[in-house]
Amino acid sequence: MSQTSSSTDGREQAGSGRGPATAPAGSGGSAAPAPEQALRPHAEDTFAGELAALAAADDRARPARWKLSPWAVATYLLGGTLPDGTVITPKYVGPRRVVEVAVTTLATDRALLLLGVPGTAKTWVSEHLAAAISGDSTLLVQGTAGTPEEAIRYGWNYAQLLTHGPTPAALVHSPVMRAMAEGRIARIEELTRIPADVQDTLITILSEKTLPIPELGTETQAVRGFNMIATANDRDRGVNELSSALRRRFNTVVLPLPATAEEEVDIVSRRVDQLGRGLDLPAVPRGADEIRRVVTVFRELRGGVTEDGRTKVKSPSGTLSTAEAISVVTGGLALAAHFGDGVLRAGDVAAGILGAVVRDPAADRLVWQEYLETVVRGRDGWKDFYRACREVSA
Repeated sequence: MSQTSSSTDGREQAGSGRGPATAPAGSGGSAAPAPEQALRPHAEDTFAGELAALAAADDRARPARWKLSPWAVATYLLGGTLPDGTVITPKYVGPRRVVEVAVTTLATDRALLLLGVPGTAKTWVSEHLAAAISGDSTLLVQGTAGTPEEAIRYGWNYAQLLTHGPTPAALVHSPVMRAMAEGRIARIEELTRIPADVQDTLITILSEKTLPIPELGTETQAVRGFNMIATANDRDRGVNELSSALRRRFNTVVLPLPATAEEEVDIVSRRVDQLGRGLDLPAVPRGADEIRRVVTVFRELRGGVTEDGRTKVKSPSGTLSTAEAISVVTGGLALAAHFGDGVLRAGDVAAGILGAVVRDPAADRLVWQEYLETVVRGRDGWKDFYRACREVSA
């Protein structure tokens, strides 16, 4: 286990290996939206220009079927400037070693488990790793309590099965099976939410790199380039803990919460700016003060102490993650855009903060009211924030 601890398109040109964005003529299906029209384009579409620039400048050794070298993958996630002046924007703000260990793991025969509390960018990092390595982040299994074994192994087209029996044409490939056959990265979200007997389906895949298909008397063998990224919430311990046999197949990298307030403000600002551009919301700089206040409130309540270390505060039941801060600010920007003058103010974020903090109507409300009266009320320059929060909390 790792010692690390602690956030112009061209899908075909980028080599994602997926089909065209529109349905074939005469198929009767409706055209899929072009990436620039999608509400949330995949990472390989949003950052196709950066990926292409990195590929052009990348002269280092690449593992089999990788679109970029490990160095270029790390640069894509952490940001940097290429020799030709192309700026690669950071996708993850955090310890460099976390990314380096994650990328290196995927270049070996060990699968990668990204572990952390909610909101530490596990899914975000997983998607961008797959996009940079395989050019395709869509080979995804979403883990839930109802995830069946077929979602990981394979299923059947029952019309074909009833008519012709078990044949290759009746087989429905899972995302994991496709990744094995094509030498790509498969992703499994919320692994610990999947029932234990379904989790164990992965043991043979990860240890033997093969997926038996006994109904056909054959198997799918993984080709070079295949690997897997799984994510798990470390607050879900006891839900469906990984067996020791399965855990040994993963190298675990813990994604930490942002170390400093400045780092978290940077993460929230960047992500809100990206979301806001897609939703035609006001620019982030017009709400920089409120972003800092939201982050300060979240960090103090999460840590149980004010940022100057002088006053202890009670923590609510929720996680108050960076992801939740992003949601609060994005909602506030929408209020400012549609019902205000476009400038993010305290009144625009107050309701969102209340909703994030008060998950338990009884206990959390007392924690919030005590924080308002003992910390926010007397803080210089926060009178408007105090009034706005009192109004929505009444």
